[in-house]
Amino acid sequence: MLRPMADFHQTGVISTLHRLGTPDLPRLERELVAYSEQRPVALVLPTLFSELKGPALKEIVEVLAQVPYLGQVVVSLSGPAERDEYEQMRALFDPVRCIDGSPVTVIWNAGTRVQQLFDRLRLEGLDAGEEGKGRATWMACGYVLAAQHARVVAIHDCDIRNYSPELLARLCYPTANPNLSYEFAKGYYSRVTDRLHGRVTRLFMTPLLRSMKSVLGAQPLLEYLESFRYPLAGECSLTTDLVRANRIPADWGLEVGVLAEVYRNCSLKRICQVELVENYDHKHQPLSEGDASLGLHRMVVDIASSLIRNLASYGVEFDAGFLNTMIAAYVRTAQDAIARYSDDAKLNGLLFDRHQEELAVETFSQALRRAGLNFVRDPMGAPQIPNWSRVISAMPEFLEEFRLAVEEDSRPQ
Repeated sequence: MLRPMADFHQTGVISTLHRLGTPDLPRLERELVAYSEQRPVALVLPTLFSELKGPALKEIVEVLAQVPYLGQVVVSLSGPAERDEYEQMRALFDPVRCIDGSPVTVIWNAGTRVQQLFDRLRLEGLDAGEEGKGRATWMACGYVLAAQHARVVAIHDCDIRNYSPELLARLCYPTANPNLSYEFAKGYYSRVTDRLHGRVTRLFMTPLLRSMKSVLGAQPLLEYLESFRYPLAGECSLTTDLVRANRIPADWGLEVGVLAEVYRNCSLKRICQVELVENYDHKHQPLSEGDASLGLHRMVVDIASSLIRNLASYGVEFDAGFLNTMIAAYVRTAQDAIARYSDDAKLNGLLFDRHQEELAVETFSQALRRAGLNFVRDPMGAPQIPNWSRVISAMPEFLEEFRLAVEEDSRPQ
């Protein structure tokens, strides 16, 4: 039975590739196998050792063991992982093989060899930032460049609870298909169970972009960001040329930072968003309304900081007066959004906690103020991780040394 085809509209300044009709995974995978000769795909998975204890990563491995078209899989392990934990992660991915039969590469970021490379980068003034998802992703992409095998890199999180081969195939397809000419693809999806999820996108990112447009007027970067249906999704694919050129934040501003870098380095007609699955579920972060260093509270501070810095780089001036106006406009827009989501939930028989939604907006407005004041005090903020083109220019031998360090770690001790 065919799915309804109501949502085929193209809006915004980028292309939208919808999920229409009955999914045909075998066709997608056959074509991706054929395209792999011209555009080999590397899959990058930033993860923590703690993911090993949950059900999501194990299910992801089971799916990847059946995927026929990946030319490379790189797992970037963060956290204070000991040698035995690194070996456990390698053992978990042992069933997964690439198209040429090669095993998964696991980068032990806490290992002595990789830590020494971080030290060398700092000495050269090329600090890779604090430990986190941004740095883990950056290191894995660097290894892909060092291996010189892939032309396309797909990236997704390791806490996806309903992972499927269709999600990965649809994520890779726009950039792996040479006939489509896309250099960057961002995933999107619905996030609904018995209630609406995606609070940071629903109640912060989208209302903030709209309120900024109402205050600032037309801004090309805002128009671009608002074109994405799920700008904070952790799933994207891009060419290795963009991997070399993009600078990214090391913190929770990663997704916004990546979108802003793609905007700088890529033509809009080479950018798309692709609907991956009908519904999506992953680990839900606590709001942490009383602590700006944890949960969604910290995430929103980092996201807002990244957005403010990027707008400032295009000439938008942020002072205390403008910050107050922006926060007031955001709160009004977010409260209007709550009313709309409440009506949507009632029509569809979903649970909706109006108090928790209002509490989230209050917390996010505090985070926005914190990010804005931090910017006024220090416009430069925490530096972004340097792009790989700069690292290679300053340290031509670095990628080869990195590749050898990862291979040495993988040898039996």
